[in-house]
Amino acid sequence: MFVGFDYGSANCAIGVMIDDAVTLLPLSTHSDFMPSTLYAMDRELIAEAVYQGLPESLKAEYSHIRSSQLMRAKQMRHELDLLPNEQAVFVGQAAIDAYLEMPEEGFYVRSPKSFLGANGLRPDQIGLFEDIVTLMMQHVKTLADKALQQKSLSPSTHAVIGRPVNFQGIGGEDSNQQAETILRLAASRAGFSDVTFLFEPLAAGMDFESTLDSDNTVLVVDVGGGTTDCSVVTMGPSHSNNTDRTQDCLGHSGQRIGGNDLDIALAMTGLMPSFGADSLMTNGKPMPRAPFWNAVSVNDISAQRDFVSLASRKLVESMIKDAEHPLLLKRLQTVQKNQMSYQVVRQAEAAKISLSDADSTQCLLDFIEKDLFVTLTATQFEQAISDPLAKVEALMKQAMQTATAQAQQQDCALPSSPDIVYVTGGTARSPAIYQKIASVYPSAKVVVGDHFGSVTAGLTRCAQYAFN
Repeated sequence: MFVGFDYGSANCAIGVMIDDAVTLLPLSTHSDFMPSTLYAMDRELIAEAVYQGLPESLKAEYSHIRSSQLMRAKQMRHELDLLPNEQAVFVGQAAIDAYLEMPEEGFYVRSPKSFLGANGLRPDQIGLFEDIVTLMMQHVKTLADKALQQKSLSPSTHAVIGRPVNFQGIGGEDSNQQAETILRLAASRAGFSDVTFLFEPLAAGMDFESTLDSDNTVLVVDVGGGTTDCSVVTMGPSHSNNTDRTQDCLGHSGQRIGGNDLDIALAMTGLMPSFGADSLMTNGKPMPRAPFWNAVSVNDISAQRDFVSLASRKLVESMIKDAEHPLLLKRLQTVQKNQMSYQVVRQAEAAKISLSDADSTQCLLDFIEKDLFVTLTATQFEQAISDPLAKVEALMKQAMQTATAQAQQQDCALPSSPDIVYVTGGTARSPAIYQKIASVYPSAKVVVGDHFGSVTAGLTRCAQYAFN
């Protein structure tokens, strides 16, 4: 079967065409989506889990490449007193549940896609991300093939995988190629015989195009969990049957700005004051900002590593001694000692979702301190995300500027404003984000698509002709 595979920053989904309609395959008992998370009782155990899920034809090569990791995995099983077949690595909701139960003991990764293409990754770090992505893809493919079998359909073999325009804000095409190489290798190790890639905003636009009854210039704005991507595409009835859409894709832009960044911004401005941010030292000087930013920067490997380092632990101890309100700083120390950064940012994420429908909400932080909660308001959220939203606006304008230049090279005219702004991505559900996007080109019609399924649907449609 040919499938569309959305390996997303926030969630994963996979779709197939059945009776000329896109069908998303279930990835859990109650959902077609799987959270993009992984938890291991120890990071050395990840390679072992990958090996167990590999096709037989790839096991020998993999065991040679990862021989040291597999050896250490055996040692860790002994040290952790785990039985030979006892599960020690979890994916999706099971990973979240395991992390919340044992946050300080294991290795937890949320949104690994956000790290792909990062500058300065060592070979061992690249290898670790290859294994993390592989294990997640193995899990998704296993669930998808089980669902296909229940429908009396053949297993998935070929996949069109979505990718952002730019995986990272820096690093350029080298970063993109590094990330795409990891995804391609992981897909092969997961059992896909052939894969190709498609920009995620293009995928979302292709699904939307099936609803159009006239030709339009469409600016697709995909605000996802890890990135925001924009594409300007001419689409409609006279374009939809073209197998080569190169001439229709006029402009792209993308940057690592997404829901994760909004969660982090809200955690920093709304929650970190309760941990001592913006407070003063006894000499009247403000507290250093870096430890607080590092505490919530869960999508930054170096920031998280720095936050739990010995130097940072000593810094927080000295901040407590010099603080006007040392009890606040002791909360930060609790986050640091127990590695609770994800739990704090998770509360900010829950608040972001709640503030889509309410003027205020409460963040429960009783895992830090009994009866501790912080009230956040919609106004605070709008203020917290003003800088990220300014970057989203700039990306929209950049895509249109690129499209205008491309149209001129093709000797065709392009309006200064798109006919339609098509908005998708889970993060775009927030009214504050929608209002910002709608204000950039006020003369354009704004259409809100399926926040979570449109990219998968477009990838699935593309898969039907990508491998022919």
